Amino acid sequence: MTNDQSQSLQTMPTYTGISSEAFRHPLDRQAEQALRNLPGFDLIASKFVEFVYERPQLVYLMGNTIQVGPRQYSTIYHMFRECVRDLDIYPEPALFVSQDPQANSYALGQENPYIVINTGILDLLNEAEMRAVLAHELGHIKCGHTILIQMAIWAMNTASALGDLTFGIGNFLSQALIYAFFEWRRKAELSADRATLLVIDDLNLVMSSMMKISGGSIKYANECSLQEFIRQSENYQALDEDGLNQVYKFLIYNGAQGMMLSHPFPVERIHYLRQWAVSEEYRQIRRGNYPRSPASGAVNVDAQKTATEAEALRRQIEELRREINKKRKSE
Repeated sequence: MTNDQSQSLQTMPTYTGISSEAFRHPLDRQAEQALRNLPGFDLIASKFVEFVYERPQLVYLMGNTIQVGPRQYSTIYHMFRECVRDLDIYPEPALFVSQDPQANSYALGQENPYIVINTGILDLLNEAEMRAVLAHELGHIKCGHTILIQMAIWAMNTASALGDLTFGIGNFLSQALIYAFFEWRRKAELSADRATLLVIDDLNLVMSSMMKISGGSIKYANECSLQEFIRQSENYQALDEDGLNQVYKFLIYNGAQGMMLSHPFPVERIHYLRQWAVSEEYRQIRRGNYPRSPASGAVNVDAQKTATEAEALRRQIEELRREINKKRKSE
């Protein structure tokens, strides 16, 4: 990493107390609401809580990957902690590195959120681009995406393996619900991309990481052009001038190639991100004008304020207990 890159990484912006609503993409909100409104969603949610637990996956990761820490991938851990601070995420999620040549990463978990990064990512990207990947996955956690992502994975796998014998969800897992899950997962990526841009504050660097993951090569890296990739993105958008191409795009996203896609195409993601990078909304957030959400947990909190809030919560709990005891005595 050059000295300029090193200095750039040390001056990343920090968004103390920021709420995910400050940067969440409207298409993400709309797709999630449409998903939740569909018949069968509530039942799937209740069955997911009943049958699925995070601990088995964490046990697997502890046994089969490398957990990142101060003395294990220390450079990555340092970048990770800075991204956690910059997006004001508390508590700090766990981070694991998995031996897998595919350039991929993901975030899951609710009570104990965690991120997994494949070695393919580490081998392909430089440190600045690695930071972009970390920020993206932390964006999913900040937005609360991980529980819905796990629910979607579980529902699809369960229905596929057991058909109608799906703990009572077989009759509710309609094609419309499947489409809605995948549509939401694709739109959720747009919010995580925004989180990446906020942390990195360098649009070209974020787009460069997307380009490399799309089809980058270490051997031929010097022959890849970000400007050409941006031009490719513009050409992809121009395909919509022909209505038939719009139909093809819809079919490809929804299984025409054999499987439904969980992510938007990278050229589409950078299109949305380039629009947001010049928006007034982005400029205001960069200036510190954004919705705050203390409930999500701030890294640098005022101790006196925290103690006051804790005392207020304790009183509320005590009052609730008294009300419950009164009702029990009256029965």
